[in-house]
Amino acid sequence: MTDVRYKVVANDEDQYSVWAEDQPSPAGWRDVGVAGSKARCLDHIEQVWTDMRPRSLREEMDR
Repeated sequence: MTDVRYKVVANDEDQYSVWAEDQPSPAGWRDVGVAGSKARCLDHIEQVWTDMRPRSLREEMDR
């Protein structure tokens, strides 16, 4: 069994997800430069995604 590697991707709303590293990022999502085990990727997301609201909602609420 091979170890599956993952990468962290984000969309324009600053929402994050884990994606298989050997697959192209889905449309509308960009690679954020963090890859490795699923646990490592999820740890990174937990550290950086502290506000689950989409960016458009945060910006609207800040007005």
